[in-house]
Amino acid sequence: MVAQILAPHGIRGELKCRIVTDFPKQRFKRGNRLLIDAAPHVVQAARIQGDTLLLKLIDVSNRDVAEVFRGKDVLIRREDAVKLPDGEFFWHQVIGLTVIDTSSGQVLGCVSDILETGANDVYVVKTPVGKEILVPAIKDVVKSIEPDAGRMLIVPLPGMISA
Repeated sequence: MVAQILAPHGIRGELKCRIVTDFPKQRFKRGNRLLIDAAPHVVQAARIQGDTLLLKLIDVSNRDVAEVFRGKDVLIRREDAVKLPDGEFFWHQVIGLTVIDTSSGQVLGCVSDILETGANDVYVVKTPVGKEILVPAIKDVVKSIEPDAGRMLIVPLPGMISA
């Protein structure tokens, strides 16, 4: 997901969107292809205003057509995703990974969410019994993220895992 449509904007079919991509200037260039409800749409124009976007799609010509898109997610095809540097991952690659304690070999659970904090992200790991473990996304703790293998290897800090 790269944006969420909040509402129509004006009478010419623009869509006011909440930006959720880290690369809005690249993502919303004229001519880029986006997906809404699995249907392809082409960007005609886009204006970024703080954390919102005014998006004009070629096939959305008026406010009535734009209204249909209210509340919808704007997606991209996986092959259109921005290439990240080695060691960086998209959230969809991390959420769902099995988290393993490398010191004990114990499966702790699966990443269910990611919290953005000022210093570093925090992975929320849901245990098999429904508890949550908060894992800071720092090198001292997270030793390896392996989306292809479906796992994240960690070395927990003292007290991180309660009995």
